[in-house]
Amino acid sequence: MHSALLGLVGLLMVAGPALASVDDALSFALEAASPYLKEGFTVREDQSGGDLAVGERRAVRYQLFKGNEYWFWAAVDVTKAKFHLRVVDGEGNALEAERWERGRMAGVRVVPPTTGSYFVVFEILDSPEERTGWAVVYGFR
Repeated sequence: MHSALLGLVGLLMVAGPALASVDDALSFALEAASPYLKEGFTVREDQSGGDLAVGERRAVRYQLFKGNEYWFWAAVDVTKAKFHLRVVDGEGNALEAERWERGRMAGVRVVPPTTGSYFVVFEILDSPEERTGWAVVYGFR
């Protein structure tokens, strides 16, 4: 019992910083989204995130609807990390109407031509850390 408790405490000590870094990345992603609220965008409660090593990527599927305009905002928790954010259709074709990158944050605007599944692809290109926390949020109007 005592060793199981020590193991759990050890796990929490290791997982704690990882969770904090994802929370930091989420805070930065929401900060990137805030100016768009004044433009009529509604930020969804759905969010994606985790931590990745350099060269790793994640694709997250979203159901997007024709007639809506979407922004995807992403951020990392490591100041000097470089990342790439893109939105593609099921065949890997880029869908970006507009994009920007500023330090640890980025945004991609998408106007889907049809209703369907699209993928937000997030990739860590470079980082001084072994693992880099990341988060993506999105909004529509």
